[in-house]
Amino acid sequence: MLMKTTRKYGKATDRALSLWVKLARAHDTMSTLADRNIATFGLTTPQFGALECLGHLGQMTIGELGRKMLVTGGNMTVVVDNLVKQSLVERFGISNDRRKIMVRLTGKGEELFHEIFIKHAEFITDLVSVLTYREQEELGRLLKKLGTSLELRR
Repeated sequence: MLMKTTRKYGKATDRALSLWVKLARAHDTMSTLADRNIATFGLTTPQFGALECLGHLGQMTIGELGRKMLVTGGNMTVVVDNLVKQSLVERFGISNDRRKIMVRLTGKGEELFHEIFIKHAEFITDLVSVLTYREQEELGRLLKKLGTSLELRR
């Protein structure tokens, strides 16, 4: 019987690779669970993200919304189109610049946002509750440090 062995690349590299695997697995699992929770509201994750941005930040252009959500313009247009069909958001132009199309929540969209966001926030709170308050703070600080450093490499 063969035993599974892991090839070694040196302490620093092995530690970095192990961290990468753990981070990727945690992200994948948390994202899957969050997506599943969002689906219970009858929305896709990008639709929920758009409602969240508009609900917290207010009206903005489709381009701004896409940048906030890290989504390309074409994909954001499809997301907004589907939210318009559900009467959750509306488009409107700016009188001094007809090229810019703004998006905002409708009354129905506002109601849905206020109803579901807190439920989703509580779900996320439950997911991370395996960590103490201090551990959550520390993990948040470390992930921000890592993310900020990596952004400089783009």
